[in-house]
Amino acid sequence: MVDATGIPLAFTLTGGNRHDVTQLIPLLDRGPAVGGLAGRPRRRPNQLIGDRGYDYDKHRRLLRARGITPVIRVRAGGSGSVSVAGLACYRPGHRTRLIWRLHHYRGRKGERKAFAWTGYRDLLTAAHHQLPGGNIVLVWDNLSVHLRAELRAFIAAQAWLEVFQLPSYAPDLNPVEGIWSSLKRGQLANRAFTSFAHLLQVTKTGLRKIQRQPGLIDGCLAGTGLSLKPDQPTS
Repeated sequence: MVDATGIPLAFTLTGGNRHDVTQLIPLLDRGPAVGGLAGRPRRRPNQLIGDRGYDYDKHRRLLRARGITPVIRVRAGGSGSVSVAGLACYRPGHRTRLIWRLHHYRGRKGERKAFAWTGYRDLLTAAHHQLPGGNIVLVWDNLSVHLRAELRAFIAAQAWLEVFQLPSYAPDLNPVEGIWSSLKRGQLANRAFTSFAHLLQVTKTGLRKIQRQPGLIDGCLAGTGLSLKPDQPTS
């Protein structure tokens, strides 16, 4: 058993072919008192994080009886990954917005791991209908799917859409990178997801939280050093 920084607190040796979960409660009871804060040294943690091998109702009940919250991955809870595509939308005099879509990958046969070009097409179409005026000047990076011939043809056929590519290898000029960083450091940070559905729920909650903070989205643009105001001529 280790603490949050990986420092061992207690250990035990068992005979061969014995399940680790049999030693969970004895290890907890053997853990040393940990000082450092005001008051008596603590002998029990607030949470215990474990893998699927500890997913037993009996041991969850025993942990809760000791005032410890079990954070244990659920067996057969599903696996997969989530990709996010988003547009940070800026217009002088209007509220800054974030428009996003998710792509789910569950590892099934024939399933795409990331967005196809049609996913970005649909995202742009949604933004066209949601944003005031409907006209969009899009600045995005050189992700390979952004350069697909089908997506280029779609863009060329839209009178309301004009696209500019960022320089190669320039994430510091992309405000959306700041949004993803905020999501990872905020809602997704220090999480032990119990299932794929849990991952989806937390990701959506984090994105909606960012949507309600236009100041944060504005700050991501300011962090790039770019501005919506035209440069003033110099004499």
